[in-house]
Amino acid sequence: MQKKDYAESLDHLAGEQQRREAKLLSELLGESSFDDLSAYEANLSGQESRLLFSIQAEIEDTEMALRQSEVLAQKLKKHLSRLKGLQKVLSK
Repeated sequence: MQKKDYAESLDHLAGEQQRREAKLLSELLGESSFDDLSAYEANLSGQESRLLFSIQAEIEDTEMALRQSEVLAQKLKKHLSRLKGLQKVLSK
């Protein structure tokens, strides 16, 4: 019988402790803090999306610039080859 009373007493104390902790936590945070936290989280998510979009756009721009520079390098090599050929023909 004593074990049952002891277990019930422990359960009661644990429940009281949880209620006190929950009350203290709600007083510390306040109701508006949860709203602020949700707004902050939404704002952070929006910033992350904008940053990812910006990074993707920068990647695409860089890839395009790289392809254009490779094309330009090929054209310059071809032009240089022609000039060397003309120089060779004219210097004979």
